[in-house]
Amino acid sequence: MKLHYKEMGHGQPLLILHGLFGTLDNWATLAKRLAEHYNVFLVDLRNHGRSPHSEQHDYDAMAADVLQLVDDLQIPTPAIMGHSMGGKVAMNYALKYPTRLTKLIVVDIAPKAYPPHHDEIIDALQSVDLSNATSRGDIDKQLAKYIRQEDVRLFLMKNLYRKEDNTFGWRMNLDAIEKNYEKIAGAITADVPFKKHALFIRGGRSNYITQEDLYSNIEHLFTLVEMETIPEAGHWVHAEAPDKVYDLVTTFLSTD
Repeated sequence: MKLHYKEMGHGQPLLILHGLFGTLDNWATLAKRLAEHYNVFLVDLRNHGRSPHSEQHDYDAMAADVLQLVDDLQIPTPAIMGHSMGGKVAMNYALKYPTRLTKLIVVDIAPKAYPPHHDEIIDALQSVDLSNATSRGDIDKQLAKYIRQEDVRLFLMKNLYRKEDNTFGWRMNLDAIEKNYEKIAGAITADVPFKKHALFIRGGRSNYITQEDLYSNIEHLFTLVEMETIPEAGHWVHAEAPDKVYDLVTTFLSTD
């Protein structure tokens, strides 16, 4: 699958992969700063953003998508950074194609399986009647019946676009995401660990990565791993603490 992407900057290539329900625009602000030093590629993963839709949505397929993009761009060994679902894609890519990247950065996700915790969001998105909505405000009111947090609703509504008939549509493939949710929440596994440098960045107010995860699954799969915690950040580490993420990423990428 040919993924949609945006390119900016010059230097060492760096691919950035967003999380579930996200788009490449989620990383745009930080990417502009990183592009002062790196050749940054912001990527829409399959069934998200402006990338193609497919009934298949699993980490092997998504890693293969990224490999095809790397091949098409003729950048054989980029650094790859992913957040949440995108972090699992990045981990799977590193484990399956270890010669096709230099370094791995994973933001606030572990390779373990997670219990379902997006049911409310999926139900909310599926409940919205887009055909009769005349404004984003209409859609926000419908989402608010299920989702109280305004920042979550605003994040989800970044996926809205106007169709040719002027009605609203979702850019993400909701049906495929719902159908494949168990795979999205599933574990990343491998028989052989990734033996190049890996950086895991976690939010101190997030419960996605525990200290136990470092010893029980992360170190088993990533032998040269560093773990950094940003105490004041939650799961959206790059949005809540962009300066610290920038410093950690640039330091890690510039170190041999």
